[in-house]
Amino acid sequence: MRAKAAGLVLYDYWRSSAAYRVRIALHLKGLRFEQRPVHLVRDGGEQHRQAYLAINPQGLVPALLHDGRVLTQSLAICEYLDEAFPEPALLPADPAGRAEARSLAMIIACDVHPLNNLRVQNYLKSELGVSPGQAATWMNHWMTLGFAALEARLSARARSGACCLGDRPTLADIFLVPQVYNAERFECDLSGFPNILRVAAHCRELEAFKAAAPERQADAPAA
Repeated sequence: MRAKAAGLVLYDYWRSSAAYRVRIALHLKGLRFEQRPVHLVRDGGEQHRQAYLAINPQGLVPALLHDGRVLTQSLAICEYLDEAFPEPALLPADPAGRAEARSLAMIIACDVHPLNNLRVQNYLKSELGVSPGQAATWMNHWMTLGFAALEARLSARARSGACCLGDRPTLADIFLVPQVYNAERFECDLSGFPNILRVAAHCRELEAFKAAAPERQADAPAA
């Protein structure tokens, strides 16, 4: 798909799974965008600097600049992109399908990822004295619970498809693949989730998902 000029600026970090979601959405839409990396680790984290806090007072990535507006929170950004640039759609056409796609995405966005992100890891280690191994056990516990629910939902669908909801990627897949990346990074056992692995493997072969992958980003460290 040829990239369309859209005047979009993404404040990003290569390893952020929330930013990863937005990159997938942008590439699925075929939108051209400028990336401005915000390094979340170097020098205590560039997200804490006043220059970035003036953009996003939460000090989190991603943030998306479009038409003079700053948008934050990956779920809200993806829905904004779907409304501002309707084709191809990131949500099914029917109300029930849209609700299901949002529900699957929110299992990750609301119930899994917030317990695993960088600031939670840092708090566990620096303030509560949790060891890196214990922090990984914490993260894997919550990821496993979330994946079990997702796997059950995917298994219960009356008709199967290559993606979470049929054969076309939706918001659900946009959120699933980065969480699988996180799980693999922290060696979470995914062997009990065949449908999740099947969907993730399929999506990772699509050009939009390849282009959004962490290792493909300009700010990723050289291999």
